[in-house]
Amino acid sequence: MAAIPDKYRDILEKKAFVQLATIMPDGTPQVSPVWFEYDGQNILINSAKGRVKDRNMRRDPRVGMDIQDPDNPYRHLSIRGRVVDITEKGADDHIDKLTKKYINQDRYPYKGPGEVRVIYKIALEHAHTMG
Repeated sequence: MAAIPDKYRDILEKKAFVQLATIMPDGTPQVSPVWFEYDGQNILINSAKGRVKDRNMRRDPRVGMDIQDPDNPYRHLSIRGRVVDITEKGADDHIDKLTKKYINQDRYPYKGPGEVRVIYKIALEHAHTMG
């Protein structure tokens, strides 16, 4: 497991987006900006079942992430990791928690009909910092 240097841990608590890179079936990267939570050990991402990033992470658990400090764009964390757990359990509550953090609303307002939310737990394998 990669350690995040103490002087960069504050970025993980800010209203920053993760640029999440997953791997397409043909080996090309696919990048999506996503909300996230850091549980002290893993990055937690929440998405809808069936989306491109969902299909990619289920097929190949290797991911890359970049988190830019919203207060200083020249300061960021680059992380390589691996999805170690995928669950629907608690995912609706989790997206509501992220909604509160990112847009200060109590309930996630963008859920589509029949949408199933999923939590991806990503173990950190390598971290690089800048700034």
